[in-house]
Amino acid sequence: MKILQFIFFCLFSSTLLAQESRELVADNPDVVVDLRTQAGINMVKTEWRYSDVDIVDDQFGAPGPEGNDPLPLYPTGPKQATWNIQPIAGGMDYDDSKWEVLDPTSLEERRGPGRLSFNWYRMNVTIPASIDGFDPTGSTVVFEIVIDDYSEVWVNGKLPKTFGQSGNGMVKGFNARNRIFLTDNAKPGDQFQIAVFGINGPMADIPNNYIWIRSATLDFHKEYDVNPTWKGLGHVVKYQNELDNLLSADAKIEKIADGFQFTEGPVWHPDGYLLFSDPNANVIYKYSPLTKNVEVYITKSGYSGTDIGEIHQPGSNGLTLDNNGRLYVCQHGNRQVIKHERKGPVSVIASEYNGQRLNSPNDLVFKSDGTLYFTDPPYGLKKAYMDPAKETPHQGVYRVVNNKVELLTTEVGGPNGIAFSPDEKYLYVTNWDIRDVMNSKIVYRFPVKVDGTLGKAEVFYNMIQTNETEALDGIKVDLKGNVYVSAPGGVWIISPEATLLGKIIGPERPANMAWGDDGKTLYLTAHSGLYKIQTKIGGKMPAITK
Repeated sequence: MKILQFIFFCLFSSTLLAQESRELVADNPDVVVDLRTQAGINMVKTEWRYSDVDIVDDQFGAPGPEGNDPLPLYPTGPKQATWNIQPIAGGMDYDDSKWEVLDPTSLEERRGPGRLSFNWYRMNVTIPASIDGFDPTGSTVVFEIVIDDYSEVWVNGKLPKTFGQSGNGMVKGFNARNRIFLTDNAKPGDQFQIAVFGINGPMADIPNNYIWIRSATLDFHKEYDVNPTWKGLGHVVKYQNELDNLLSADAKIEKIADGFQFTEGPVWHPDGYLLFSDPNANVIYKYSPLTKNVEVYITKSGYSGTDIGEIHQPGSNGLTLDNNGRLYVCQHGNRQVIKHERKGPVSVIASEYNGQRLNSPNDLVFKSDGTLYFTDPPYGLKKAYMDPAKETPHQGVYRVVNNKVELLTTEVGGPNGIAFSPDEKYLYVTNWDIRDVMNSKIVYRFPVKVDGTLGKAEVFYNMIQTNETEALDGIKVDLKGNVYVSAPGGVWIISPEATLLGKIIGPERPANMAWGDDGKTLYLTAHSGLYKIQTKIGGKMPAITK
């Protein structure tokens, strides 16, 4: 019995670990350069430089407001005593020429004064033309280090950090390997400046030891695919020759992650990663194209009530960013739109209209003047249209102006996806009204008036001819005004003149989409998987301008 319990525990624990991090780490590099050897150091033309770190007295402002932001988030208050470290040596231009040069075979020697202590290791590595006959050109290169007890890794003067991050530069864990991806397309002669901050810990249980390096390598992966069978999926159906201007004839879908409950609401972050929701799991995930890893970005993303088990989709749905880099989230269970400040606090942007609670905000988009528009169907409620908790008699498209929620239209019975045309003369809204079979597969187009309000709804495209049972979900528009719709069977591509150009058919029907990478990659959130496909034109992505 104890053996069975142990086996169950191991299986259960590994499952939890996979669900928590979804880390897609390849452990089979083609070549490993050991940076603890002189041969390895010589191969990448570098040397280890070292410095202890002092903890010094400092002063810092108490929390206060800044500019037009009244929240006490900024160090604008009276100065107060605190501490800092010296040197702060992560930057590219830091001069370490007077630091001690270490013998690479001595990295296991204990360094620092012990107890509460920190130190720096710095090096500049150069990708060689050959590594014992191996050509590194085009490789994915990973710097991996294990420090007793913790490490943070700066590359080219930057310490990458996002919500929920564990590793890839930030602290990974107690004596855990910290792997940071330097490039996924190495070229001989490429140079990387690496600064490693060593930390003695745990911090709340100061140890009786010192800092030392257990291992340090450069791992070269010629092929760093998550799963070779995930490439070349699906197919493109062409109805009009104009589709050739949007997609290559041989364009295929690639799966990049799976194992989710239901993926939705993606948005590309200018720092180089994709955020997307799993409303069933009440989580926002982060996908990094460089590392090919998925991590939990925000947990409890859409609901915090005790009856969460009674709601089919309690979590977040649509996501977007403003030009300050703040994340806006449609919360199904909490029935509101919220804003995550870059410094952490959350504020409610929209939760009611005329004193009545919203249904369950679904998707959202910013107009170029900074006005937020969103849809509000009832699909996050326990019983949708018939839920006794439903307060508004309608399903609406809204906007937020001067912190006030304005109802723009109730003409769509199940407003879902939302997107502007490139010139913002039109607002597209998809309809998913389970009560109205004849009108549940319509893309509506609203003329946008000069004051930002909407004219009367126009039927842009009706998909009633399809026999598929699924209705319409997310929608995106490319730079030429072509409309991509999550529709029965796949993604339908429709010209600005309402001509069906073609379809993208994949293993799963996408619920929503987002432009990412260079703007020409279309990411697809589709039920249990995350996918992408390359396009020729691409679309507008959020940009941080302030």
